[in-house]
Amino acid sequence: MDWMRAQAREALLHAEEAGEEVTSLGARVSLNIGQLAGTFHESVDEILQELLLHERRGIGQYQRLLKLTEAQSISLEEFARAKIRSEELHVAEIEKMLRRRGDA
Repeated sequence: MDWMRAQAREALLHAEEAGEEVTSLGARVSLNIGQLAGTFHESVDEILQELLLHERRGIGQYQRLLKLTEAQSISLEEFARAKIRSEELHVAEIEKMLRRRGDA
């Protein structure tokens, strides 16, 4: 539970950081709420599988941002790179948790 709470806090931090980047460029931040993840799971493994999917989607979005900003904004490039690295570490961590004993 502590790990999942820490992930939620980090997701909020990422949203705040992204909002700061957007507003520093003079744009506005949408207040729309995205699609919510599933609300019921039979097992912890199902929760971890959903988290894995979410992290991979995040990597894809940050990679898209990186492509859009390359040679345009060092600040946004570095922001995207840092987030990609962070999400890749999360994927590795979740994959380790999903391994069965003896698989590590």
